[in-house]
Amino acid sequence: MQLPPDDRALSPRTGYTRAHWEAAADALLAAVEPYAAQGGALYHLPGDRTSWSGRLSDGLEGYARTLLAAAFRRDETVLQRYAEGLAAGVDRVWPRIEDRSQPLVEAASIALALRLTRSLLWDRLDDGVRQRAAAWLADALTAEAWPCNWELFPVTVGGFLQEVGYEPEASRKAIERGLGRIEEWYVGEGWYTDGDGRKFDYYNGWAMHLYPVLHAWLADDAELLDLYGGRLSRHLADYARLFGADGAPMHQGRSLTYRFAATVPLWLGALTGHTPLPPGQTRRLASGALRYFLERGAVDSRGLLTLGWHGPDSAVLQGYSGPASPYWASKGFLGLLLPDDHPVWTEPEEAGPAERSDALTALAAPNWLLQSTSSDGVVRLHNHGSEDVRYDPYYTRLAYSTVTQPVSSYDNSVPDNSVIVGGDPSRTGIEPLGVGEGWAASRHTAGGGARVTGVVLAQGAAEVRAHLVEGAEPGTPVRVTGWAARDGLRAELLPAVGLSGALTGETGDGATLFVALARLTGAPDPVPLEETVSVRADGERELTVRWSEGPEVRVRWGDSGVSLEHVGRETSAGTERDTSAGTEATGF
Repeated sequence: MQLPPDDRALSPRTGYTRAHWEAAADALLAAVEPYAAQGGALYHLPGDRTSWSGRLSDGLEGYARTLLAAAFRRDETVLQRYAEGLAAGVDRVWPRIEDRSQPLVEAASIALALRLTRSLLWDRLDDGVRQRAAAWLADALTAEAWPCNWELFPVTVGGFLQEVGYEPEASRKAIERGLGRIEEWYVGEGWYTDGDGRKFDYYNGWAMHLYPVLHAWLADDAELLDLYGGRLSRHLADYARLFGADGAPMHQGRSLTYRFAATVPLWLGALTGHTPLPPGQTRRLASGALRYFLERGAVDSRGLLTLGWHGPDSAVLQGYSGPASPYWASKGFLGLLLPDDHPVWTEPEEAGPAERSDALTALAAPNWLLQSTSSDGVVRLHNHGSEDVRYDPYYTRLAYSTVTQPVSSYDNSVPDNSVIVGGDPSRTGIEPLGVGEGWAASRHTAGGGARVTGVVLAQGAAEVRAHLVEGAEPGTPVRVTGWAARDGLRAELLPAVGLSGALTGETGDGATLFVALARLTGAPDPVPLEETVSVRADGERELTVRWSEGPEVRVRWGDSGVSLEHVGRETSAGTERDTSAGTEATGF
């Protein structure tokens, strides 16, 4: 991909400007053009993979997702190509939109693109084409959605059809129904779960916030925009901390092949005026993510986005992933809707949170603890509140980061960041027990039905991971694993309580405590981990943690939760005394 020279004056951290985003969009749109079929209605991208929806649906996906990039780019020549494809598609080429079918997803992308480019595309179509297109889209108004972010696809279609005066009452009902549905999944502080349960991932930004906020903005509905925009702004205060200094987004959750779609909420906040982030920081984070992927094999020799994270990688794919699925990344070009003279394009880049200083950030809604270090720009996510409906390495591991990838347990590899009870690494039924200054806690079901109550405490790059195992047969083997580091990184895991040098142990007759010291760092010469923190078990349900710089923390496990007491140490006139800094209680 040919991009303009870096501009280090305006963008000292990434070198990218609006011109780079425009060039990237142009290159991606040009690369897919040879794969158009059926009059441009389908884009059959090469490869031997077909999604579970089939080749026809995959071809529609290729049209719809690349159309989004064209809509944000607003190049009239390219949009004419898609106008011709639309006319062909609604003339008995595209599959019908049915209950819980993939065309419902793609209909939302098409409707959003048409709404954004109405004067350039829709208004120039023949009336017959408009009628057929509206009729095809209208099936989305009544199609049953999966109970998750899919509920917003009829909202997005309804917003467009209502605007053009087609089926206004059915459109209104679809909008109200979908917006009402997501209220059930809003958990506060700017966070949604993607349907029932506790599924926290990138769908927060590129779906749960995107569709309602854009709908309110396009409809000029001040009341709705105040509601959804306020939630977005709160979300961004946390979300900005999920990017490493190298531009990498957090490697957690599903659909990671959408890559720089992770920039969507950043642009959305700037576009609608609902963001706490300075314009220069917004562009720095977004451009950092785009550059991160473009420099690491996201685009192949044909200029096509590959199915993977860096290059091709089947580990990040799902059954619904087809050849064109990565083009959900087109949403990342949302920022091109901002005019050339907007501050997000004209102000100098500012450092992101991971570059400014070390930070420990408690996110109460998902019950996550973020741990970032400015020396290496690494961000770590300690997960004590997110899981999928089944055991999934991308949702249920103890920790994730911007520089590591979960190790699958299905290929005889040892899973990372796990408590393996009786040879089983599963972690289900996660019950959040709280998160606070430098700590997070939860309880989950492990192998054989054992219950594990875990606490992580962090400072700098160091971690203390403590796990109380209950309900396992005496003598059940327990193994603790840590980070799976890549080249250039250092991962450490040291036994502290209940574990041998091989990081294994056995349960006793009752509750058994297992504690390890962990660290993931890119620093060249870190202080030895054992000099950074020490621990002492006081019985089977109490642990004292002593940081070399900072207070002692006493952790106590009760029947229903965990309590932590921070104890400072003051020295005065040659004497030393303890001063309680208060107790944080969870579960009591």
